[in-house]
Amino acid sequence: MAEHNDNGRLAEQMAADWLVGKGYEHIDSNYRHGYAEIDLVMKHRGLLVFVEVKFRSGTGFGYAEEFVDSTKKKLLVKAADHYIYEKDWKKDIRFDIVGVYRDRNGAVNFRHFEDAFY
Repeated sequence: MAEHNDNGRLAEQMAADWLVGKGYEHIDSNYRHGYAEIDLVMKHRGLLVFVEVKFRSGTGFGYAEEFVDSTKKKLLVKAADHYIYEKDWKKDIRFDIVGVYRDRNGAVNFRHFEDAFY
């Protein structure tokens, strides 16, 4: 597997652990439907939260939220619709973005954008 894929999977696991530490319940990871993949499915305060995780080894090329374009959002919504149908979810949902940033010293920081789009 390519290094960027390894970094992405590690970032997803770190984001899941970080969200669990904030009171979220981890439900699913890497849910695929068609061409779309939902990185994390979490529950928080009665909501089903679909989380897109973006890893950056710096901000020189921009922040995580800037890399979730309209095409990606449409794919995520389509996959989420399928997930909701498949699981027969009847309550509210939300789409979040979590940016995972590693600085030059190797320290990891997170930026969480709740209700980032719909």
